[in-house]
Amino acid sequence: MKDETEIIKKAINGENAAFGRLYDEYLPRIYRFVLLKTGRKADAEDLTHQIFMNAWQNISRYEFRGFPFSSWLYRIANNAVIDYYRTWKNFKPIEAAEEILTESSDNERFDEQMDLKIIKTAINKLEPDQQNVLIMKFVDDLSNKEIAEALEKSEGAVRVIQHRALKQLKNIVNNPELKEA
Repeated sequence: MKDETEIIKKAINGENAAFGRLYDEYLPRIYRFVLLKTGRKADAEDLTHQIFMNAWQNISRYEFRGFPFSSWLYRIANNAVIDYYRTWKNFKPIEAAEEILTESSDNERFDEQMDLKIIKTAINKLEPDQQNVLIMKFVDDLSNKEIAEALEKSEGAVRVIQHRALKQLKNIVNNPELKEA
């Protein structure tokens, strides 16, 4: 986003239109992340609304630390998803992945290389941190630095999580029992 720093400063100073621009810019990405994590449109819409309300209410606390604004939003989103699963014990993330991934041109490599049903099943078997890293990296196209800030981990930890997640994903996808499921 062009002039994002100036827009953020205006939003911090209470300018509604500036926050509206940030909202318009980041809503699709945050919604997609939440939808992939919850698997339900209604829940994703509610959580996304809560995330942006939280961001609006706390924008005055935002600090420029050399990370993109999106990292701050992803941290809020990740915490909201964690709270969601603490409240709802029916952990079934990424049920809606087929719809999301087929809409996203960034993810053609997934569609071309593997059957989407196998990917959905495989991602569901990963740990939440691994799911977050893969979704942020390959669906939302965030850098390791942005992911690290969003998940409050070091860039090295993100690289390790990504490496292990991809290795585990490959093992799951190559499991003949999974392909028959």
